[in-house]
Amino acid sequence: MLVIENLSVSYGAIRALHGVSLQVEAGSIVTLIGSNGAGKSTTLRTVSGLIRPQEGRITYEGERIDGQPAHRIVARGLCHVPEGRMVFANLTVRENLMMGAYLQRDAAAIARERDYVFSVFPRLAEREKQQAGTLSGGEQQMLAIGRALMGQPKFLMLDEPSLGIAPLLVKTIFQRIVEINRSRGITILLVEQNANLALEIASHGFVLETGRVILSDTSAALRSDPKVRSAYLGG
Repeated sequence: MLVIENLSVSYGAIRALHGVSLQVEAGSIVTLIGSNGAGKSTTLRTVSGLIRPQEGRITYEGERIDGQPAHRIVARGLCHVPEGRMVFANLTVRENLMMGAYLQRDAAAIARERDYVFSVFPRLAEREKQQAGTLSGGEQQMLAIGRALMGQPKFLMLDEPSLGIAPLLVKTIFQRIVEINRSRGITILLVEQNANLALEIASHGFVLETGRVILSDTSAALRSDPKVRSAYLGG
């Protein structure tokens, strides 16, 4: 569904990605793992059109999307939940969700998606009229994912969904990610520093190190790899 070939990206004189190549099969959960500064977030931001690559190509559902503006990529069903959640703090939960539906024109479909989001994250229904800035970190992450779901995505990119969240809510959010993948068939590309958790729910993983893919395998194989265990899984 998504194919990245020889992707290179720089911030000024600093090269962030060096010929990154990977692919994501339709209906799967795939994870990118690596330390801070490895290039994981840059990869997602380039796929979603927020950064233009210097070299390489990105193909989504058989068509090139590198160089296309972000709103056109979203309209194709590829949505990005950014690191840090980026909810609209002064808007209510309901208003944040409606922002995610800005490209949708069918009121009945929007209502159905909102009901689905509330079924996945009941806590958002309880806080529908509450300002997003007053939510906990975990609730804001639920809202950020819910907002993306309002765009009726076929492909969802999640950047560090566990960051700054209480452990109990992290478990809940990862259960919901699996549920979204299975119930809707939404393909998921997950960036996550908690490599144990990411590999637990993903079928395949890619390990990034200083802007390069150094390993790619099934999640089971990566979890048993001595180098991966030592570097990312706590031994």
